[in-house]
Amino acid sequence: MTVTKMSWRPTYRSSKFRNVYGKVGSREHCFDGIPITKNVHDNHFCAVNAKFLAIVTESAGGGSFLVIPVTQSGRLDPHYPKVCGHQGNVLDIKWNPFMDNIIASCSEDSSVRIWEIPEGGLKRNMTEAVLELYGHSRRVGLIEWHPTTSGILFSAGYDYKILIWNLEIGEPVKMIDCHTDVVLCMSFNTDGSLVATSCKDKKLRVIEPRSGRVLQEANCKNHKVNRVVFLGNMKRLLTTGVSRWNTRQVALWDQEDLSMPIIEEEIDGLSGLLFPFYDADTHMLYLAGKGDGNIRYYEISTEKPYLQYLMEFRSPAPQKGLGVMPKHGLDVASCEVFRFYKLVTLKGLIEPISMIVPRRSETYQEDIYPMTPGTEPALTADEWLSGINRDPVLMSLKEGYQRPSKLVFKAPVKEKKSVVVNGIDLLENVPPRTENELLRMFFRQQDELRRLKDELTQKDIKIRQLELELNNLRNSPNNK
Repeated sequence: MTVTKMSWRPTYRSSKFRNVYGKVGSREHCFDGIPITKNVHDNHFCAVNAKFLAIVTESAGGGSFLVIPVTQSGRLDPHYPKVCGHQGNVLDIKWNPFMDNIIASCSEDSSVRIWEIPEGGLKRNMTEAVLELYGHSRRVGLIEWHPTTSGILFSAGYDYKILIWNLEIGEPVKMIDCHTDVVLCMSFNTDGSLVATSCKDKKLRVIEPRSGRVLQEANCKNHKVNRVVFLGNMKRLLTTGVSRWNTRQVALWDQEDLSMPIIEEEIDGLSGLLFPFYDADTHMLYLAGKGDGNIRYYEISTEKPYLQYLMEFRSPAPQKGLGVMPKHGLDVASCEVFRFYKLVTLKGLIEPISMIVPRRSETYQEDIYPMTPGTEPALTADEWLSGINRDPVLMSLKEGYQRPSKLVFKAPVKEKKSVVVNGIDLLENVPPRTENELLRMFFRQQDELRRLKDELTQKDIKIRQLELELNNLRNSPNNK
């Protein structure tokens, strides 16, 4: 007689992250007295890297944001300098993943701008961007840097287009034109060969960005998608949204088959937008609702139950948005695996929240800090545009954070007067409709003239140098 053993699986998997807890920074580590924007646009209005914290602020006439060194916490001087070159409200800001001093911003004035922040932060107001990018015909609500390539930036506008900018030439080189309404969110897979988008037209799409080809599309009738995030290399997507009964939901999808979600899970009946944050190193998902005080966190696996609830960080203060510190800016000595910067508008406060794995040992915890995408790009813009894909260049967090990158942002000298993408001149096709637009176009042309004059001067100098070199060569003894 054969005896078959019954397999028994506990419903709760033992996880090294089951005791992760959130720790709010002490008062002296918070940033206070910050006039956080009151704009209701559904973005975070905050961007963080290992050097700086950037926050979109309330300002009269045009849009501005603050850039504060992360070490300079405490109460902010009301006259602290700002980045204030935009003519309309700033809607999104993002730090370049490979250059700590370069930040991109986009605005209601239909432009995208690239700023270079001096070492140590601003000493006076900054109004001159190193690059002003015009290509959208309406306001620009969303920007994302490519995760593995230097100098490639994606922007999504209210003209329903996504433009891909090559910052080495300061021009848009591709246009993704498959959306029929405003793009709400963009997320890249690990090597940046795919981009997933959620859109107001209720569709979830997986797109090959260089060709603009839609590889997968889901028409979300039961789960109205708001935000989407690629789950690292799991070939999965996670979306947050609203069910047909108006409850908040998350859904898990196979990126190669969006015909139906793998699972849908109800979260609660609150109305604020759910922001998802995924940490590929720990396979942890954090869900933070706009206007909530809590942050729920889960562990994600490729097998059932797929989404394992771990715990919830609770706080009475509602969050308007959350900035996230990159991995190389974390405190590995205290086993910090994630750090949020929470915007509390009513108090004009930004408080850091550290997610910590409790460990007794004083040594470096190799198992919670695998090799992680670092500060070196894997590709140049031209390589990526030619069709090459490459995984991120990984770094170890063991030796503390030493920045190996010596990248310097060199703003291109623009020669072209038109912005042609897919055979359409984006600037020619947008005549000025208002006095403001006319002024903007005038100033743009003034900038163009200034640039061309500078270019001529540079070329004159170059010609002079070459003439001198030629004379030297002629007069050298070797030629006699």
